[in-house]
Amino acid sequence: MRPLGWVAVLLGLVRLYVEAEAGPAGCGALDGVRHRVVVCTDVGGTDPDDYQSLVYLLVYSDVLDLEGLISSPYGPGRKEHILEVIDAYERDYPRLRSWSEGYPPPDRLRAITKQGAIEPAPYAGYRGPTEGSDWLIRCARRSDARPLHVLVWGGLEDLAQALHDAPDILPRLRVYFIGGPNKKWSPDAYQYLVTRFPKLWLIEANSTYRGWFVGGDQTDPWGNRSFVERFVVGHGALGTLFAEKLSQLKMGDAPSVGWLLRGCPAEPGQSGWGGRFVRAWRRPYLRLERLPTEEDRLEVFGILEVVLKVDDDGRVPVEATLRVENQALPFARFADGTMRVRFSPRAAGLYRFNIASNSEVWDGRSGALTVVPLRADHAREPDPELPFWWTDDPAPEWAEGEHAGARTVSQWRRDFLRDFADRMRRCREAAGPVGIPQAIREGRGS
Repeated sequence: MRPLGWVAVLLGLVRLYVEAEAGPAGCGALDGVRHRVVVCTDVGGTDPDDYQSLVYLLVYSDVLDLEGLISSPYGPGRKEHILEVIDAYERDYPRLRSWSEGYPPPDRLRAITKQGAIEPAPYAGYRGPTEGSDWLIRCARRSDARPLHVLVWGGLEDLAQALHDAPDILPRLRVYFIGGPNKKWSPDAYQYLVTRFPKLWLIEANSTYRGWFVGGDQTDPWGNRSFVERFVVGHGALGTLFAEKLSQLKMGDAPSVGWLLRGCPAEPGQSGWGGRFVRAWRRPYLRLERLPTEEDRLEVFGILEVVLKVDDDGRVPVEATLRVENQALPFARFADGTMRVRFSPRAAGLYRFNIASNSEVWDGRSGALTVVPLRADHAREPDPELPFWWTDDPAPEWAEGEHAGARTVSQWRRDFLRDFADRMRRCREAAGPVGIPQAIREGRGS
């Protein structure tokens, strides 16, 4: 490594030590600053961790101003799955309320629960208004000087639709997007936001969020499984739901909530429970007018766009689907005689494609794409066209394995888990006259 490279690594390690000693900045909800929040979640979909993240959100809901819970899935998740978590919250509500009068009544949470888009956006990036996108606009337009924090745990469709229908809300929004696998399912909505709303304030956490369950102090009782067994199982209806959906800790969307709880949400470059981020460099994008080959390179989490010229020859219009991994991505047809499709890879490696089509010319054709890791020097190349866009710190000293930026979260693991354990105790025991759990007052321990 060149001398300057060693200096950069050394400075990074010094910063890691200083952050760990100093603790997060004090602008979060646990420091008394109330933040307005709308959550877009794919709970009930293919990954049960959103159930855990909703439990996490609700046990801290006394210090946040929750204004919306929107079902924004790319798969089978629906509004009813949010209501399932609220039902568990209702059973624990009397005990939670004994600790804090700030906990919202269950019926209020049901009233702000809305159904959003139930399928991915088409090539344009938006499809049509939904109950969820309309609610997001309504929240953003409220007469409140505070920004509206939009935590996107699933698809970007409702956010993109809201901005399409009401671009005036853009300055009011502060978006924390759990990207990576979610970006994979919303490539068209994502590209629409990048190209049409470059002034959007957005944290694109493609891998930083993984520090919530990867790395950090994993010794007993802070391990992913031991923590659940010790501090979640048997802790009210919410604890039961949490453990039944997934027996070990993941809740990969919780860092977006942690970002609001402990840290300085207005300053993404400062450290907090939800991580620390750098200004985004030019968003990786590769447009090809042919099928990709192994020689083609795209940075991980980037957008590949394939544009192919077709000739219907007066017969049935050509229809085609690009198949890659577990996705079947339909091509969009255009008046200029092209069909187009976008894809976003969630990990580095070699991806292989094939086409299914009603055209003998295209059916069965195949291709490949080499996806490469982030470059460590990206942080020195912020894109002036994206002045408020933030993303994972690519410096190697802040990675957990292949997950860039994850250590900016995992370094706080014991802190945020210890606090969460105290919150889960509220689901199990009512507070006494001076906030002491009944079990402790009766000598039954913690």
